[in-house]
Amino acid sequence: MYDILIIGGGPAGLTAATYACRAGKTVLVLEKAAFGGQITWSPRVENFPGFVSISGNELGDKLLEQAMEQGAEVELEEVAGLARNGETWTVRCDSGAAFEGRAVILATGAHPRMLGIPREEELVGSGVGYCAVCDGAFYKGKAVAVNGGGNSALQDALLLSESCSKVYLIHRRDSFRGEQKLVDALRARENVEFVLNASVTALLGEEELSGVVVEQEGRTRVIGVEGLFVAIGHRPDLDAFAPWLALDRAGYADAGEDCLTPTEGLFVAGDCRKKAVRQLTTAAADGAVAALAACRWLDR
Repeated sequence: MYDILIIGGGPAGLTAATYACRAGKTVLVLEKAAFGGQITWSPRVENFPGFVSISGNELGDKLLEQAMEQGAEVELEEVAGLARNGETWTVRCDSGAAFEGRAVILATGAHPRMLGIPREEELVGSGVGYCAVCDGAFYKGKAVAVNGGGNSALQDALLLSESCSKVYLIHRRDSFRGEQKLVDALRARENVEFVLNASVTALLGEEELSGVVVEQEGRTRVIGVEGLFVAIGHRPDLDAFAPWLALDRAGYADAGEDCLTPTEGLFVAGDCRKKAVRQLTTAAADGAVAALAACRWLDR
């Protein structure tokens, strides 16, 4: 029996583990893939306090090391669901393993929707990215493409147009779903080109992205770019926990900055929570808030 079970071993979950352990609680962190979360995809991280530059893998390792040094236990397990037995939670895993705890923190994150084309995963971090705020600065003076038609894609394109030599905004329809004022702002930028009624069908380059192949109104076009930012949405990993949560229309946990859920003893942190900004720093902040809230609940 643990005081706190944390589902998700990214920055939010590992920060929560560190804070909870320092408060004297016993903690188990369950992670289904890689400790550190999606930041491990990034070859360089330059926007996390305390590090001028660090690889995502190294940062993930440091977060894990810190949590374990404080006393957190960790397991590589994919969680299938939760059950409540009085004041105790049981976390069931796909492997058949089960763990019990008095409180649970969900820090499962949200994964970007991918294009689903060949070599996309292979080139993540080597030209293919999903966060212009995180990685856009690495493409200063270079040509890049953004794929998407909503506000996120439009905002990414505007941000990139400030420093990139050329920005191709690729969208599968002939009009955008995002705000017209963003579209108008992009039309006014000389280094932005709209590529409409088009879909990216292939990625060029061996170890690094060198271009994209686009199918546009029955024609094939090759566009030379060093970066492709896919902005077609994210999907929170909360399906297994929906009965215990209030979810917004996009499937995110409808919880405020206090990281509380409608269910006592259940807390939420990081990118799976409804929020305006999803960055390393906000995930870590959520982890601290959720851990301290869980500790207060346990000590009530």
